[in-house]
Amino acid sequence: MSASLGLWIVILAVGALNFMSRASFIALFSRWPMPPLVARALRFVPVAMLTAIVVPPVFFRAAGAADPGLDNAKLFAALVAAAVAWRTRSVTATIAVGMATLWLTQWAMRAAA
Repeated sequence: MSASLGLWIVILAVGALNFMSRASFIALFSRWPMPPLVARALRFVPVAMLTAIVVPPVFFRAAGAADPGLDNAKLFAALVAAAVAWRTRSVTATIAVGMATLWLTQWAMRAAA
């Protein structure tokens, strides 16, 4: 068996398993009501996923190298964006202010160096 055929078999198998795992929840909960504990737990999935995506690039420069110092522009921008999100509850304002803060902080740090 060639390497490319093996790769395609793995891709198709993973795709099929992914589809079946997602379809099983749809099929299961379309017939029976969702238990309240599961429904309550599923409300936290988006927050957990966003946290898992956002936190590592903010706090780590390289794998395993934490960067909580004052020269971390991403950390400063994330704190400003969090404050804007808390105050305004606006996704657009949070993204705009966070990105502007990141760009300005990076520019200021490069200019100071």
